[in-house]
Amino acid sequence: MTLSEELKARGLVEHASADIEKILSTPRVAYLGSDASSDSMQIGNLAAILTMKRLGDAGHKLIFLAGGGTSLIGDPKEKGERPMQSEKVIAANTRAIEKQFKQVLGNTRFTLVNNADWLGKEKLLPFLRDIGKHFTVNDLIKRDIIKKRLDNPDESISYTEFTYALLQGFDYLTLNEKYGTNLQMGASDQWTNILSGVDLIRKRKGKEVFAFTIPLVTDATGKKFGKSEGNAVWLDPKKTSPFKFYQFWINQPDQDVEKYLKVYTFLPLSEIDALMKAHQQNPGERQAQETLARLVTEIVHGPAAAACAADASEALFGDTPFDLLSREARTVALAEAPSLTLAKRNLEGGYSLTEALVEGGLTKSKGEARRLIEGKGVALAGMTIENPDQKLYPDDFKDGHALVRKGKQGVLILVLK
Repeated sequence: MTLSEELKARGLVEHASADIEKILSTPRVAYLGSDASSDSMQIGNLAAILTMKRLGDAGHKLIFLAGGGTSLIGDPKEKGERPMQSEKVIAANTRAIEKQFKQVLGNTRFTLVNNADWLGKEKLLPFLRDIGKHFTVNDLIKRDIIKKRLDNPDESISYTEFTYALLQGFDYLTLNEKYGTNLQMGASDQWTNILSGVDLIRKRKGKEVFAFTIPLVTDATGKKFGKSEGNAVWLDPKKTSPFKFYQFWINQPDQDVEKYLKVYTFLPLSEIDALMKAHQQNPGERQAQETLARLVTEIVHGPAAAACAADASEALFGDTPFDLLSREARTVALAEAPSLTLAKRNLEGGYSLTEALVEGGLTKSKGEARRLIEGKGVALAGMTIENPDQKLYPDDFKDGHALVRKGKQGVLILVLK
């Protein structure tokens, strides 16, 4: 299977400036740009980065551009102007993004650039004469987002954001001149901006360069992943911990898991097919989701963090006894799950489980706790509790901990002190 055939089979080609097989049949110098308006990328960006990695592993040269210059302007969105951020904030964001590129790409070779290095030096009059002349207002106002903003008086667009397409086109031209870049890749919502560079190079240099985009990856509700949509899953572990990152993937519905395996993992397509057949025979085991969660978490956070997240998840929501967790995995579980500390002296005569459920936040009242227990909805250390008057004793704690479950997802770690 050729690279172009594999990209199509994985659903990774939305638009292309020429036949994708023609584009990828020759070694290219490809680039991908990333916004620096935040100090972390998210999984929408990750899909594009991993697509670039596929190109790099197939022999194409890679350039990753951190938008330290363009982020000072802001890419137009459907509603409202993007907030202006200081140069200091954008510079710090750029450094954070550059670090994430290196983490995700691992041993794949690439060149890292920042468009602030040339956009910050560009002079206004030469830019308007040499670049602006090749863009017509007639064409720009036909672009979907700009047209929507112009059609709505309450969402008018500033001249600053109106010029964004010129800056992105100039990026492609600059990279073409400096590195021989002849392919730009991005997400489909950037297609018209990407074409700006293709057209600019043709007009200025008389050269044919190429572009293609991947489809926007959407969540179960059909919304694209991103900070503007309020559903961002961040690559920065301080924003989305490795445990929560792992949990996001393992909780994906059956209808989405195959799509995500193709986009976000490097499992061969034949192995994905076999995995999905096994999953369909026994969906309750969630083998496909576990594979997806483990592989994507390894890419972003490394094998050790992925293993801890998987072990902590299995103890909290699966069949692994909590006391068998490694110290590292237990630390993760205690940091991520609700916990309640109980003094040993208060348990000598027995401590009401219903009180623990209320104090730990699993139920709002003792009455609710009793009804839940009577309905066999509570388990202690893996054993279903049926007596609403159940008491906790020191012997219920193994290695100082006892795990209480409410249904399938509610958990509470009891800590004995």
